[in-house]
Amino acid sequence: MERDDVVRWLHDYIEAWKAYDREGIGALFAADARYRYHPYDEWINGREEIVESWFDEPDEPGTYAAAYEPVAVEGDVAVAIGSSTYYEADGSTVRTVYDNCFVIRFDSAGRCAEFTEWFVERPAP
Repeated sequence: MERDDVVRWLHDYIEAWKAYDREGIGALFAADARYRYHPYDEWINGREEIVESWFDEPDEPGTYAAAYEPVAVEGDVAVAIGSSTYYEADGSTVRTVYDNCFVIRFDSAGRCAEFTEWFVERPAP
């Protein structure tokens, strides 16, 4: 993977989250991918289970935004950081900001084979 490949994947990840489109989400992941929302979670195994997990607690449309960028890419592994911002129902008042770190391993086709997320709520200003 090259940095630009990871940038593109992260963009597609955000777009899939915004759309909650099962095909778009599934296209991000290898058939046998593994996914964790926290590093201490049990793995969610397989593309279908990962897609379904995104719908366990879906976010309301228009109430969130995100920006992530790779900070390290080595072979098939990337580390990305960024933030996820959640808004009140008005779509403009910031409710919560989370700082994120993703560790992502990709397969040879550029799909995610393994994903682990770390996030922490940013203190209010």
